Amino acid sequence: MPVDPEMRDRVLLRVFGSLDPYGRQMDGMGGGYSSTSKTALISRSNRPDCDVDYLFGQVAVNRGFIDWSGGCDNLIGAVGPFALEEGLVEPRANGFSRVRIWQVNLAQRIIADVPMLNGQVEENGGFLLDGVIFPGAEIRIEYQQEAESPGLFPTGNAADRLQVVGLGTLEATLINAGMPTVIVDAATLGLAGTELPEALNSNSVLFERVESIHSAGAVAMGLSATLEEATRQRPHSPKLAFVSPSVDYITASGVNIEAGAIDLVARIVSMGKLHHAITGTGAIAIATALKVPGTVANRLAVTTNETATLGHASGLLNVGVEISERNGKWLLGRIVMSRTARRLMEGWVRIPIEVWPNEAE
Repeated sequence: MPVDPEMRDRVLLRVFGSLDPYGRQMDGMGGGYSSTSKTALISRSNRPDCDVDYLFGQVAVNRGFIDWSGGCDNLIGAVGPFALEEGLVEPRANGFSRVRIWQVNLAQRIIADVPMLNGQVEENGGFLLDGVIFPGAEIRIEYQQEAESPGLFPTGNAADRLQVVGLGTLEATLINAGMPTVIVDAATLGLAGTELPEALNSNSVLFERVESIHSAGAVAMGLSATLEEATRQRPHSPKLAFVSPSVDYITASGVNIEAGAIDLVARIVSMGKLHHAITGTGAIAIATALKVPGTVANRLAVTTNETATLGHASGLLNVGVEISERNGKWLLGRIVMSRTARRLMEGWVRIPIEVWPNEAE
């Protein structure tokens, strides 16, 4: 990739087919949705405690912009296998190969335990992640961080009264776990919390309100100087999550989720749309908040077990969180999740000469 950040972004935007006012990325590799318009740049790490660096970019679909401010837990599942297959990390023959990852955007150390078979990454398996169609081999992901308040809660509060344009004052939890996230009660938005993407994503009025909360949260967390800057420069971060108490509901695929199977119902907004399942980093934020008294998530949750089970639009997600309180400050230890990953294709992407003229020369 080009070393110059401006040229790098220019090339990547053309690869993905952004900006596309039609929202389809037809002239590129993007899939027209936030979850299929992401990039991961991997390199050897200079850190003694890590093997590779992982830089994540959220590529906007209908804007010529890449947001480098956050992370992506869905792509983190692919970083370990990629590093092993590309020779960046020495693989084990069988069992699990451990890949130590430095998440550049958020300055986090992440461990990926990747299953191996006869010296090759094992992709086949029976682990099914709700929101993904096919099962695969389970990749164990462990976030290793020790963040304390006010780092965990940038304002120092488990819940804040947030001033939001057009909505007045509302309660929100502003948390920095996984990635910066604003958590509100679904009822604040006039929602039950069990709504599915197809029922909400065409509601422009709702998403204007969502963006108002997102931008207000970004300013309150010290991530942006103004509301306008947050909207323009940080569409990916902080994430906006709305949560509600456990109830029976039906997923997008028609599966019935029983209230007793989950601790909390959760939905995540990603790049101005309701996510079809739940982002991994957003799930970490919600599961962490669920453990802390006084947060919006804790107030609405049924239980606060060591492993939080979140009910999302496509099913369930389990997140293991270790958190403790010391001298009035909250310490976040290990966070454990499981993902799957599979190499879909490899080859060359062609770029028009006007985008990268020096390459042609």
